[in-house]
Formats: sequence, structure tokens, C-alpha cells
Amino acid sequence: MTVRVLVVGDVLLDRDIEGDVHRVCPDAPVPVVQIEGTTERAGGAGLAAVLLAREGIDVRLATALADDEPAKRLTSLLTDRVPVTAILTSAGTRCKTRVRSAGQSLLRLDVEAPGEIEDVCDVAALEEELELAEAVLVSDYAGGVVSHPIVRGVLRRWASQRAMVWDPHPRGAALVPGLTLATPNRTEAHQFSGDPSAPLDLLAAKLRDQWQAWAVAVTDGGAGVFTAAGGTAPIFTPTPFNHAGDSCGAGDRFAGTAAAKLGAGATVRSAVEAAVVDTANWLAAGGVNAETVVGATSPERDAAAVIRRVRATGGTVVATGGCFDVLHAGHIASLEAARRFGDALIVLVNSDVSVQRLKGADRPVNSQQDRCRVLESLRCVDATIVFDGNDPCETLDQLRPDVWAKGGDYTEEMLPEAPIVKGWGGRIVLVPFLPGRSTTSILEGRT
Repeated sequence: MTVRVLVVGDVLLDRDIEGDVHRVCPDAPVPVVQIEGTTERAGGAGLAAVLLAREGIDVRLATALADDEPAKRLTSLLTDRVPVTAILTSAGTRCKTRVRSAGQSLLRLDVEAPGEIEDVCDVAALEEELELAEAVLVSDYAGGVVSHPIVRGVLRRWASQRAMVWDPHPRGAALVPGLTLATPNRTEAHQFSGDPSAPLDLLAAKLRDQWQAWAVAVTDGGAGVFTAAGGTAPIFTPTPFNHAGDSCGAGDRFAGTAAAKLGAGATVRSAVEAAVVDTANWLAAGGVNAETVVGATSPERDAAAVIRRVRATGGTVVATGGCFDVLHAGHIASLEAARRFGDALIVLVNSDVSVQRLKGADRPVNSQQDRCRVLESLRCVDATIVFDGNDPCETLDQLRPDVWAKGGDYTEEMLPEAPIVKGWGGRIVLVPFLPGRSTTSILEGRT
């Protein structure tokens, strides 16, 4: 089923100025950034729409546009990917510029719109887009689109007729009653509720009732999400791993994925679970800073994106491989040791067919999807990739990590991949092996 998602909200022009810092300014204690390049992208509701479009979702954007140079650049960034309907006219385009070095933001410069959005609204165009959509994502960035009385009135009429997800803003519009799901983060939830110390599960239930929404999901970064849906008790959804880098766009990704899933008929609980996994994988693959935006359904692209991200900052990529059929203490020791040799660890996992050839018809015990999911939940693993061969040589030659790590039960001469790794200048590292631990012995009941 093809799902159409309509994103309604405020667009921004985001700029990233990237450069290197090698010294401090002589007349002030500030870093000197030697600019290497500037990139521009759609921000706000525009980013939410683009992220959906890159995942193959049929997405439309209803927003306010100005008649200025930044708006022209913003339109060119959007219309290649997302059809845009300007339902309102704004006085100017809001711009946010981040100065970054080595993957970290040093400074953000904001240019706000010089005036209010005009009163005139193309209601017919907005109604037409809502009629054709299965799901609606309201992406409020406090720019005036969602708080416009006509737009708000239309959204209120449609809230109970479509799967509607509302991503709120502390300075934005009040939420309309009857919507499907609201997605405030921890800080926003505390502010909206007026209770700065309440636990997040109680906040989710309180805001659900306060906003008269079917469900509220309070996001807490890498700590997970608390969701209160219907009249049931709040449910906690943990994240697969805690991302420590740049989380710009994570809220847009989460809300957009949830909207698409709800539009396809998913329950709120399954939509939130899917959005949590998707957002975590997207962040691990580089988020908005990745050369391409990827989702949870393509681990091969995830691994490649992690490698690009690490190498862009001069880091070291480590890879290891195996069946990992029944994960045990020996696997954990080897994986944790391998991760210490670099800045990211990619695990090459034998496919189900490959394991069967190597281990016999009764293996694997766990499917390749389950094995990858367990591995990706480990703090030391950054991405997984499945290969079909008896050895990982072909996949290794495509990824070309800096270090190939294997357990100490092997010698370098035993590894068919050793000549290939050395061929591109990679290193072979043997990591600790805990004797007496193996999947085979576990399955046979031996210790």
C-alpha cells in the first residue's frame, strides 16, 4: 500500500559551515575556523518532508513561503524531492546557520522572519491535500503556519478523520483535540504540563488527557520513549542504543516515521516502536550529516554511511565477523576488544544460508534479522551487514575497513581475508578469546 503523508508546518533554511580549527584567535579566547565548505538544506517542516521522501514515502508539504532569496534556495532544495503547496505568504525566510568542526557544532546563528504571516490562506489547496492524504504530520516550528487561525481551524476539522501526528513547539500553537499522536520531547513535556519534576510516564498520560489526543509519546533521546495511548497505562519503548553525537533532525525523523506507519494502518504502539528503531539507526548512520539518509531496512547502507561519517572526521573503522548465532560471553569479550581499536565497529554477519552451509541443517538457531538486532543493541557495535559467502572477503573488499579483528582462536595464516585486507593497507588484529565458550558447546549442553 502506498501511503501519502501531508506535512503541514514552518520551513527554514539550514546552513552548515564546515571547517578546521587549528588555533585560537589572538585577541579573544575563541577558536578560529578555517572554512572548507558550506552546505544548505531544508529545515523544520521541510526537513521532516525530505526525510520521508528519501524513504520512498509519497509526501506533500503545505507551508508558508516568502518572496526573498533564501526562499528561492529553499524552494529549489525542496521541489526536487517534495511537491510544495504555499498556503500562506510569510514576510521573510527564517535561516539557521551552524558553524561546525570535526563533527561538532561550535556556534549557531539565527535569522528570524522580519514580520508576521499574511492573513490570506489558500484553504482550498490545503483541503485538497488533506483529502488525498492517509496521514498528516503537523511540524510546528513556531513560525506562524500552524497557529494561523484558518489553518488551525482546518486541522481541527480533519484531526479525527486522518492519522494525525503533531510535533509541538513550546512557542507554537496549541494542539487541536482529537489528533492521533503528539510527540513532545522531555523538555517540552515538562514545559507543557507545568510540572518540571514529574516522571515521563505520568507526563505522557497527563498530556494525553490535557490535549484530548488519542496518544502522547514523550521522547527522551537515547533513554527511550514513554507512550500513553487510549485508556491504557503508559508503555516504555527503549532505544536500541544511546547515540552520543549530533541529534539534529531526530525529532522530525521520529514523528515522520510514526505518521507514515499510522497512515499505513499500524497501531500507535507499533508505530512508535518502528519510529524508535528507525531514528536510532538513522542517527547511527550520520543523521542529517550523512551523505545519504538511510533507514532501518538497509543495513548495508547503514554500514557504508557509518564508515563515511567516521572517515570524514579522520577516524578509524574496525570490522569483525562471524555467525553470532547464540551470543555468549566470548562474543562480547571479542566485540568489546575490537571496538577499542578504532572509532566505529562494523560487524559482518553470516547469512542464514551461509550458517547452514558451515554449521549444518539445524543451524542457525536465530535468524539473521534477530542476530543483527541483538548485535546492534550492544554499545560497542555501530552497524551490522549480512554476507552470503563462506567467508566475508567480497563484502570486506567493498567496505575496506582500516582494521579487521578476529578472535584469538585464529592465527593470521588461517584467515582467507588476510591478503585482501593487507592489499588496501588494512591491519589484522587478533583480539582476546575466552576458552570454553562456543555456540556449539552451549547447544550440546556443555560448559
